[in-house]
Amino acid sequence: MKPTIVEAGHITGITDSGSIKIADEVVAIIAGLAATEIKGVAGMSGGIVGGIAEFVGKKNPSKGVKVEVGEKEAAVDLFVIIEFGAKIPEVANQIQKNVKKAIESMTGLEAIEINVHIQGVAIPQENKEEEFPRVK
Repeated sequence: MKPTIVEAGHITGITDSGSIKIADEVVAIIAGLAATEIKGVAGMSGGIVGGIAEFVGKKNPSKGVKVEVGEKEAAVDLFVIIEFGAKIPEVANQIQKNVKKAIESMTGLEAIEINVHIQGVAIPQENKEEEFPRVK
């Protein structure tokens, strides 16, 4: 097997059978999934719409993630919604550690920056029915 070569934006592994390339989108998905594994993360934010964070939940893991991938390094910006009651500094720190570990172990890139942007707080929905309805 020939050595692995890293090219701009992609990891290319050259083997006897051909080459292996990992797209930037894959790095974004890895980062998004690793972030949403952390307790206290309600989901990712798709951006700010009319001054309110757009909540995209955990269904599309690359939403709310921006990556810059170089030859050997990656920088990541994560835009997250935190669950109400979570300790934001602790959750953000755990996100950074988990995302760094996931990117480095899965891609071989060095994650040099993991920037966490808290875009909002998810307020729990109350499912209580009124004890005494107003009308009968």
